[in-house]
Amino acid sequence: MRTGVATLDDARAIEAADPGGMLRLVASTGSQLGRGHALGTAIQGVPDADTDAVVVLGMGGSGIAGDVIRALYADVVAVPIVTSKGYAIPAFCGPRTLVLSASFSGETEETLAATRGAAALGCRVISLSAGGALAKLAAEEGRPHVAIPADAVVPRAALGYLVGACIGVLEAAGTIPAAGEEVAQAATFAAWFAAGLAPERPMEDNQAKTAASWIHGRTPVIWGSEGLAEAAALRWKAQLNENAKVPAFHATLSELDHNDVEGWSDGSGAGFVAIVLRHADEHPRIAARVGITRALVGAAGLEVNEVRASGASKLQRLLSLVLLGDFASVYLAILRGVDPTPVPVLSELKERLRT
Repeated sequence: MRTGVATLDDARAIEAADPGGMLRLVASTGSQLGRGHALGTAIQGVPDADTDAVVVLGMGGSGIAGDVIRALYADVVAVPIVTSKGYAIPAFCGPRTLVLSASFSGETEETLAATRGAAALGCRVISLSAGGALAKLAAEEGRPHVAIPADAVVPRAALGYLVGACIGVLEAAGTIPAAGEEVAQAATFAAWFAAGLAPERPMEDNQAKTAASWIHGRTPVIWGSEGLAEAAALRWKAQLNENAKVPAFHATLSELDHNDVEGWSDGSGAGFVAIVLRHADEHPRIAARVGITRALVGAAGLEVNEVRASGASKLQRLLSLVLLGDFASVYLAILRGVDPTPVPVLSELKERLRT
């Protein structure tokens, strides 16, 4: 039986329980963001006119970058932003479609297949990876490629690089306005916010440790209000899966009020906890929905807590929600006595697919 640390207020024990340095990697998100943006804006050969759609390809920890980009810009740019997670490229894509193909390893088979499909349709493809077959394919076909630094180690720890690079590419393509100042401010904010969640910060003053302790021993359900928190809820769910090695689920308000809420009845909430991610940019009706939904699921025994984003911009607010979930997932892993960095089940799945 696994035994985790006795307390999350023992910084040395936390360090020993995190040999892969996942907490350090999570804390570097802000610096990654700035470096990634610089790499994206510096890329040569980016088409800068007549884009009719943006499609972001990617799976898992790389693909979440597309969800973040869509959350940030879908309601402010004049063309649709679509995330595509799978082997196929949407049929509407064509010569005026800007395709960002993201795979940290450069070896994700679904993303490689979709990238080839996009090229076959004549799309404007720009790839982002730390090497691998995706970088090789870009070189062979003469397409722009953003070389993501490999020091992030694993895809889910490279979110800052990937998001920053995507913002930079979209800026270079003229799809979004100049974002350098906003990114720089967000990078500074992220570093400050991460410091408040660090191992040295005691439990009573550390929201991530508190969240991990509250979740521990139960199955988390993450609800995000539409927009920024929708992407953040997906990130929380994935980080809890990969870092803490626990089942976790996510849904979006108000969509969950049309289906999920009906499932919480007759004591079905036992053994589950829900965290609602909120932000200042959400629709005014969400506040009413959250209160009513909490009352209804509470009657089913589901415990619910709310988390509110902080920050002066949309990017800062999204980063605050993401970082809180990232840190909480690692602290939950440490409480459970598991190393947050390796992903043995995912590794076995990939190995079986190869044989």
